[in-house]
Amino acid sequence: MRSGLRRLLFPGQRELHFCKEKQARRKLLLAKVVELGARVDVYRSNCRQGEERARQECLARLAEDLLDLKGHRLVLDSRQDRDFLDAHTIRRVLDKYPEQSRLVYEHCASFDEPLLWLADIAAWCTGAGGEWARRAAPVIGSVIRLDWP
Repeated sequence: MRSGLRRLLFPGQRELHFCKEKQARRKLLLAKVVELGARVDVYRSNCRQGEERARQECLARLAEDLLDLKGHRLVLDSRQDRDFLDAHTIRRVLDKYPEQSRLVYEHCASFDEPLLWLADIAAWCTGAGGEWARRAAPVIGSVIRLDWP
């Protein structure tokens, strides 16, 4: 999957960042990601109380779900000076389940981990809705809505 994603880069391009791509290229990239057989679960919350709070709610649920699945590794796109907020949230979840906390996590730059590009593509398409959500449907595994009653 990583090598397939890297092959989608233009010469000299270090990463895929979907919102920076032109519409025709987005369509091509998404079609290629579908061909690769990628599957992404999307965690969604409303931002009424701020984007950061919504992110941390989603991250807490993701960490709990990974523990349930006996996941071992979580890689997050680094936001540099805000990485500590993610670490605090994950640590809070892991502390609730000390016997299950074999999960390790790290932040890295998106150009170092091509699988992060999948999350970017899935989130962008889900957020855009309409035609983009339809095109991305084969890639989207589940949409976990934390803002659903």
